[in-house]
Amino acid sequence: MDTPALEIRQLVAGYPALLGLRRTQVLRGLDLSLARGAVLGLAGPNGSGKSTLLRLVAGVERASSGELRVLGGSVADAAVRRRVGYLPEDSPFPPELSARAMLELCGALARMPRELAQRESARLLALVGLEHASRKRLGSFSRGMLRRFGLAQSWLHAPELLLLDEPTAGLDAQGFEVLGTLLGEARARGTAVVIASHLPGDFTDHASEMAVILGGRIALRGGVRELLAGRSLLELYRTPPVSAHAG
Repeated sequence: MDTPALEIRQLVAGYPALLGLRRTQVLRGLDLSLARGAVLGLAGPNGSGKSTLLRLVAGVERASSGELRVLGGSVADAAVRRRVGYLPEDSPFPPELSARAMLELCGALARMPRELAQRESARLLALVGLEHASRKRLGSFSRGMLRRFGLAQSWLHAPELLLLDEPTAGLDAQGFEVLGTLLGEARARGTAVVIASHLPGDFTDHASEMAVILGGRIALRGGVRELLAGRSLLELYRTPPVSAHAG
């Protein structure tokens, strides 16, 4: 399809501060586009807005202003959100549910046919090495197990756009192989992927291009090896953040 996976123009977003009396801006007029099938590495220092951007694209939060088109539609449309897969940084899964029950619930929310959801749940739990723990409560999982489970849930409904927030943070050795396998499936299906991370290896191993967020905007974009091989990325990271009151 010719419609981009993402079309973002002049996006502004922030979070409440001072007991909700004011807002601190994180994104300050961000522009970004992403083609179908592309794998984009999203870099930037802590607090630059990487996670905020992914939450906006996933429909978890709302922007203050600007234009955000996801898969040719509005993220406010539930039908559009069901075509997006999202792995949050903090793995916020209900601890009382089992891995199998949580995946089947995610399948129901994505309106997958029940048999398909059950079949894909079983396949993915085996793929991520959690088949033996499918009936165990998520609250009993180690951090590495939770990250592998999170990868499974993000890919359960074969999304057209996959958002991964710090996917290797807390990931165990088995999980790195799992991540590579799932991203291989995504490439084969033409799924667009955004990987937010502060680790260069996440980009060199998986992404075809990079974008760097600084001062609430995209400060640099280009090929992964080109950007990581030069001094420009390091110099950008050393640049003082833009004031919340700036332009």
